[in-house]
Amino acid sequence: MKDMETKYNPKQVEDRIYKGWEEGGYFRAAPNPDKKPFTIVIPPPNVTGQLHMGHALDETLQDILIRYHRMKGEEALWLPGTDHAGIATQIKVEEVLRTEDGKSRHDLGREKFLERVWEWKEKYGDRIINQLKKLGSSCDWDRERFTMDERYSKAVREVFVSLYEKGLIYRGNRIINWCPSCATALSDTEVDYSEQEGHFWHIKYPAKDSDEYVIVATTRPETMLGDTAVAVHPDDERYSHLVGKTLILPLVNREIPVIADEYVEKDFGTGAVKITPAHDPNDFEVGLRHNLEQVKVMNDDATINSFGGKYEGMDRYAARKQIIADLSELGLLVKIEEHTHNVGQCYRCGTTVEPITSKQWFVKMKPLAGPALEVVKNGRVKFVPERFSKIYTNWMENVHDWCVSRQLWWGHRIPAFYCEKCGYTAVSREDITACPKCGGAVRREEDVLDTWFSSALWPFATLGWPDKNEDYDYFYPTSVLVTGYDIIFFWVARMVFSGVEHTGKEPFHTVFIHGIVRDGQGRKMSKSLGNGIDPLEIIELYGADALRFTLATGNSPGNDMRFYTERVEASRNFANKIWNASRFVLLNLDDKVSGKLPEVLELEDKWILTKLNLLIREVTENLEKYELGIAVQKLYDFIWDEFCDWYIELSKPRLGKEGSPQNILVYVLSDILKLLHPFMPFITEEIYSYLPNNSRSIMIEKWPEFKKELDFPAEAGQTELIKSAIKAVRNLRAEMNVPPSKKARLVVVTDDTDTFTKGAPFFKKLAWASDVTVTVDRGEIPENALSLVVEGAEIFMPHGDLVDIEKEIARLRGEEARLIDEIKRVDTKLSNEGFVKKAPPAVVEQEREKGEKYREMLEKVRAGLKNLI
Repeated sequence: MKDMETKYNPKQVEDRIYKGWEEGGYFRAAPNPDKKPFTIVIPPPNVTGQLHMGHALDETLQDILIRYHRMKGEEALWLPGTDHAGIATQIKVEEVLRTEDGKSRHDLGREKFLERVWEWKEKYGDRIINQLKKLGSSCDWDRERFTMDERYSKAVREVFVSLYEKGLIYRGNRIINWCPSCATALSDTEVDYSEQEGHFWHIKYPAKDSDEYVIVATTRPETMLGDTAVAVHPDDERYSHLVGKTLILPLVNREIPVIADEYVEKDFGTGAVKITPAHDPNDFEVGLRHNLEQVKVMNDDATINSFGGKYEGMDRYAARKQIIADLSELGLLVKIEEHTHNVGQCYRCGTTVEPITSKQWFVKMKPLAGPALEVVKNGRVKFVPERFSKIYTNWMENVHDWCVSRQLWWGHRIPAFYCEKCGYTAVSREDITACPKCGGAVRREEDVLDTWFSSALWPFATLGWPDKNEDYDYFYPTSVLVTGYDIIFFWVARMVFSGVEHTGKEPFHTVFIHGIVRDGQGRKMSKSLGNGIDPLEIIELYGADALRFTLATGNSPGNDMRFYTERVEASRNFANKIWNASRFVLLNLDDKVSGKLPEVLELEDKWILTKLNLLIREVTENLEKYELGIAVQKLYDFIWDEFCDWYIELSKPRLGKEGSPQNILVYVLSDILKLLHPFMPFITEEIYSYLPNNSRSIMIEKWPEFKKELDFPAEAGQTELIKSAIKAVRNLRAEMNVPPSKKARLVVVTDDTDTFTKGAPFFKKLAWASDVTVTVDRGEIPENALSLVVEGAEIFMPHGDLVDIEKEIARLRGEEARLIDEIKRVDTKLSNEGFVKKAPPAVVEQEREKGEKYREMLEKVRAGLKNLI
C-alpha cells in the first residue's frame, strides 16, 4: 500500500489523473443493447470563446450528471463540440485582419477571407476545449463536433431544403431588425431592449388644399421621410371627414392619404399615427392591409438615402437634429415631450437597431410552433424548474416568422441559386451551375444562415442525422439539456421545434435550467464592470475540485448564484479535510484489512452505516430530481460532521486492537468517495487509488445503493442520544471557559441506562469526563453540581471539578460590567440622530449588529453567574 502525501496539491494531481482517464478510454460511449443510454449534448461554446464562469457552471452541472449516470451502469455519452458563431467569429477575424494587415475582408474577397477564418479556427479553436478539460469534463472527445463540419453541414442543408420544399421557408420583403454596425439582419431574439430617455415630437401634417392639419407624434422623426400615410381609428369622429383625403408630407412635400385602421388607439396621443411601412413592424402590417408604398429612406449604415432629399448622406441622428430644426422653422413643430421608451439594441455590439424592410429568408413559425408546444404540454419535454415552461410556452404562442438570413461571409451559405436568365429561384441539396427550368446561368445566394439555425439541430445532427446509423438510433432522443434561462427562446425552443419537425421526436426529455453566476454584489459579470472572474485562475489557485464544489453547492435550479472567492477557499478547506481524514484512515490500517464489513458491529459502527445508508438514498433521490445543490450539501455535512468529527473520533480507541474498526472505516470512506466523485472527481480518484484492494478507476465503479441490511434505526437512535448529550456537556464547558485538559466527573441520571452506559467511553474521550456514573438513582447526584437536561437523561457535573468558583464569579462579574458599558456606548451612538443621518448606512448597521452581539453575550454571562451563585 503506497503512502499518501502529507498535503493535497491539485497541481501535482489533476493533469496526471485527467490524462489517465483519457488513456483509459473511460469517457467513451458506444451503443450497448444491454445498457440504458444516457445522453447529454454539450451546449457548444463559441469557437472564439474562452472559458468563463458561466461555462464553468454549465459544464460542472453536466459533468456531475454524466459521472453519476455512468457509475449507475448506464451508457453515458456526453457529446462535445463548438459552434462556428457566425457574427462573433467574423468580427474577431476582421479585427485581426485590420490591426495586423491593415485590410478589410472586402480587400481579400470572400474565398480568401474564409480561408483566413478557417486558419484562425484551426489555431484557436481547441483553446476552449482544452480549458474544459482543465475543469475535469468527461466528454467523449473522440466524438467532438463543429457546426461547420462537412457531416454537420449536410444536416443543415437538408433541413433548409426540406423546410423550403414544405413551404415553411420563403424569401420575402419583410420588416426586419437591422444592425447598422454589424451590417446584418437580426432575429427578434437577438435584440436586447432597455428603457431610455427620449422625446415625443408633435408635428403638423397639413391637409391638401385646406387650412386643416393633423398632428402626429413620433419618437423617430427621421423616419417621417418615408411616411406613406397617416392612420386614424375608423370610429374616431374627429377625423372621419378626413379619411380618404390627402395630406402633404412636410419637408418632402409628397402627398399621402389619411386611412382608417383599427390598429390605431383613438384615445392615445392625438389619435393620429404616421405610417412608415419600411421602418416599423406595425406600420408594415398596416401597409400590407392598405396596399401602401414602402419607402425605405436609410442605407445599410443608417445614413439617409436618396429618398431623403436634402438630408441624403446624413447619419440618422444628424438628420433627426436637422429635421427638427427645419420643422420648427416652418412652424410645423407643435411641441416636444420628454418620453421614456424601450429601445432595441444589437445583442452583439449594442448599436441601436433600425427596423427596416429588406428582402430576407424567413422560416414560417406558426406550423412549427404547434407540435413544439404540444410536447411540452403533454410532458414529453419537462422543464426543471417547471416554471420555465411558461417562458417557453409564451414565446411559442406569440412567435413571429424567423428571419434566418445574415449578411455575413462566415457561416452556412444559403443553398439558393438565382437564374440570371429567367429569374427562377432553385433551392438544392447539391450545388448547381445551371437553372433547372431554362438551363441559364445561376448565381448563388450571398447570405449565410443565422447561427441559431444550425445550432438548433445540435442534438440530432451531432449523431449523424440525416443518415440512419447506430449512434442516432441508440442515443437519440437525448436525455437532458443543461442550459441557462437566458437562451430558452434563443436555442431551447428552436431545438425542440427542429427536433420534432425533422426527426418526429423531441430532442431531449428534460431541460435542466440554471441561473447565471453573479459577482459578490449580485451584479452580472461583464468586461465593462471589470468584475469577471477567470475560472482558470481559480483552478490554478485552488484546484478544479474546489471550483466545481463551490458552483455545485451554490446551485439551485433556475436561480442565480453569487460567487465569492471565500467560498472557494472553504471548498479547498473541505478537500483538505477529506484528504487528512483519508490519510488518517490509511495510516491506521494493517495487513488484514479487506474493506469488507465484519460480522460483529459495535454501536457506533451501526450508527455510521445507518447514516451512510440514508445518505446514499437521499443523495441518489436528489440527483434524480436535479437537486444537485441539496445533494452536495448533504455530502458535505455527512463527511465533515458525521464521519470526520464523530465517527473517526469515536473509533480511535479501538484502532490497533482486537475488533479494530479499520474495515468499517475503509468501507464508509470508499462509499463517501464514490458519492462525492461526480462533484469532486480529481481528489476522489486520487484518494481512491490508495485504498486497499482497488485496481481500477473510481469513475467506472458502481454507484452505492441503499441496503436494508445496513439499516439499524435503534442503534442509530441510541448514538444520536449520546451525541446530543456530549454536545451539551461540551457547550457548557465552553461557556465556562473550561479547557479540555481539565477533566470533570459526570453523573448521568436516566431510565435508559443501557444507552448511556454504552456511551460512557465516548463521554470520557469527547466530553473530557474523568469518570462517568450512569444511574437511575437521583441520590447519587453530587452537591453543588451543574445540571444539564438532555433528551433521555439529566447530567450533573460538580462545580469544583470545573472551576475555582470564587475566581469564576469574579471573572464573570467583570465581563458583565464590560458588556453593560459597551451596550450603553452603542445605544448612545444610535440614539444620536446626527450619527444615524450622517454616518454611512453600513456603519450604522454595524453598530446595531454590535449591540445585538453584546446583548447576547451579556445574557450568556448572566446565565453562567446564575449557575454558580
